[in-house]
Amino acid sequence: MNVSQVAKAAGVSTDTVRYYEKQGLISAPPRQPNGYRSYGEPHVGLVRFVRGAQALGFSLAEIKVILPQMAQGAFGRGEIEQQLEAKMAQIDAHMAQLRTLKKELQATFDALRCAPSKPVSTAQATAPDSGSGAGAAVVRRAFAKSSEQRDALRKSAQIGHQPTRRTPPSRDDCPR
Repeated sequence: MNVSQVAKAAGVSTDTVRYYEKQGLISAPPRQPNGYRSYGEPHVGLVRFVRGAQALGFSLAEIKVILPQMAQGAFGRGEIEQQLEAKMAQIDAHMAQLRTLKKELQATFDALRCAPSKPVSTAQATAPDSGSGAGAAVVRRAFAKSSEQRDALRKSAQIGHQPTRRTPPSRDDCPR
């Protein structure tokens, strides 16, 4: 089987097959006398496995660690469950970071709507994964909201998913 046949059977491009080989995800096949690679069905299966694992959120580096264990028969149901649980925990952590970021964006959006002519400084903002929430805190301080207004913003951000389109807050909701 040549590279284009493997690619077609696995549903990927020939470049993908070559890349996986270069990265050590699939073994280099023997060469024919004319220099062409001669792949077999196991290569198709490996390419499909790599694509499937990527679809589940695994990086090529993570997959590269798993493949030798599979080849030795040392990757059973328990190991699969461990890998999936670890991946789900990573996704949960990422989702929590995204929720925090969304809350900060919503608070910033609300603050900007209430005081469109005031300058906003985000120089002290930190990355969302730091957990400090400094970006939203800087904006809230810049607009000197009362503690009741900050609490209301915090509660509104904790309610859950907000629609994509935002209705500007009325001037009654803005600090005076």
